[in-house]
Amino acid sequence: MGKAFGLFIFANTLTKYLIMNTKEILDLVMSRASKAHVNLNPAELVRHAILNGEGVLNDTGALMADTGEFTGRSPKDKFCVVDDKTASTVWWGDVNQKFESSKFEALLNKVLNHYAGKQIYVRDAYACADERYKLNIRVINETAYHNLFCYNLFLRPSAEELPTFTPEWLIINAPSFKAIAAEDGTRQHNFSIIDFSRKIILVGGSGYTGEMKKGIFTVLNYILPQEKGVLSMHCSANIGKKGDTAVFFGLSGTGKTTLSADPERKLIGDDEHGWASDSVFNFEGGCYAKCVDLTAEKEPQIYHAIKFGALLENTRFIPETSTVDYSNISVTENTRVAYPIHHIDNIAQPSLGKAPENIFFLTADAFGVLPPISKLNAGQAMYSFISGYTAKVAGTEAGVTEPQATFSACFGKAFLPLHPGKYAEMLGNKLKENPNINVWLINTGWSGGPYGVGSRMKLAYTRAMITAALNGDLNNVNFETHPVFGYAMPSSCPNVPSELLNPRKTWADTTAYDNQANKLANMFVKNFEQFASGVSEEILNAAPKAVQHS
Repeated sequence: MGKAFGLFIFANTLTKYLIMNTKEILDLVMSRASKAHVNLNPAELVRHAILNGEGVLNDTGALMADTGEFTGRSPKDKFCVVDDKTASTVWWGDVNQKFESSKFEALLNKVLNHYAGKQIYVRDAYACADERYKLNIRVINETAYHNLFCYNLFLRPSAEELPTFTPEWLIINAPSFKAIAAEDGTRQHNFSIIDFSRKIILVGGSGYTGEMKKGIFTVLNYILPQEKGVLSMHCSANIGKKGDTAVFFGLSGTGKTTLSADPERKLIGDDEHGWASDSVFNFEGGCYAKCVDLTAEKEPQIYHAIKFGALLENTRFIPETSTVDYSNISVTENTRVAYPIHHIDNIAQPSLGKAPENIFFLTADAFGVLPPISKLNAGQAMYSFISGYTAKVAGTEAGVTEPQATFSACFGKAFLPLHPGKYAEMLGNKLKENPNINVWLINTGWSGGPYGVGSRMKLAYTRAMITAALNGDLNNVNFETHPVFGYAMPSSCPNVPSELLNPRKTWADTTAYDNQANKLANMFVKNFEQFASGVSEEILNAAPKAVQHS
């Protein structure tokens, strides 16, 4: 009777949470939890995870854990609260689905009540390595391994900062809580909901840790462009020996992580960055890397970062050993490792650099149409940025015999709370304010024909082209214009055969190339229709134009 009455009082107290700040919510949850562990270090979190049965250690000392039912993000179960602040600012649609404020209130009440009597893990962290844009975060987790993920991926306050740490945003993470869709307003039992007014990210029903990371990325994609004048970017970044910054945009499989991991340049970060007037800065304090087929030869930095303190997700051992079999995708192809950035030797400290001098858009064009390297003007850069193109090779499904085009606005559509035109406009303004910035399109895909006919561009040639761009070796060469896409293609590049630089000349059948180029151009135009009403004429005029060849 006493416990039930206590829970009743707790639940009714929570109905008043709207007037509480994040500290008050935390105090209330901690008062009801059976035990609250606050800001444990990695060794303590690993010990808790093992004792709780959440994971095991592999032979490098890294913790291995399973995320359960969900081994990736669930985009259809991501929502934003609609209210006076967001109604006219958020880009509503399939990416940003509306969630009623009253429903959020009720669901938050349920989740907070769910913590009663449970052991919880609390972490103070922040995002944005540039102190001027620092976003303080407090996280409440049910498990030690989720809290270890947050330690690894977010930036870590110093011991001196913690006593006076004041959180601005709160992540409430409850994997074991399952919503009742008909009652709670969700699509199914899992959900990830952002309330920009209350400054709360509410995640339930899913153990996939990446929901927390991408929740904060979405928050920064809303706040920084509108309130701080900072362009938020889904990209990697590094710094050369002369202090020059380069950023690399690209969807999965295009080489973003591989090409930014350059032994001659220091890594700023591998995934999320902001571009202020005078800096490029990492949002995060770690890396969340894919590990399918990982080897020391292919990805040495990632491979050697997997040591004590790192968190492996959904991987499996080689039988009768404690060695990870990175080729085993029996749980998911999306096996991952989360580690703090200091597990990598060649990093920038702090994780920021000057405004970029070179920007690379990476695409793996399986149609074999795009040049291996080309230079874009401001309009083309904005158009390509919004398009976010790559192409996947032909699948194994019946009837799928050719590459599949993939478009993701700004190379991260799933995390954009604002119209993509907003981010593209900011990019264009920065390029016009800094005309010495070079924007390059790099095709890491096929040459001499599409997938199945041509061959994949050699990594050594791609690295040589990027090195030439970074060193200024392409500043004084002749360029020719691609007839369909309008990009400027260099006629020569150090350490790259010149016959590879114009893709049409690599095809045995130039008529087939022309047809393929026109086909891809029409895919670009069709995809861009969804953005046309929210962009400038300059961007629209940069669209590729199919041409007829005699």
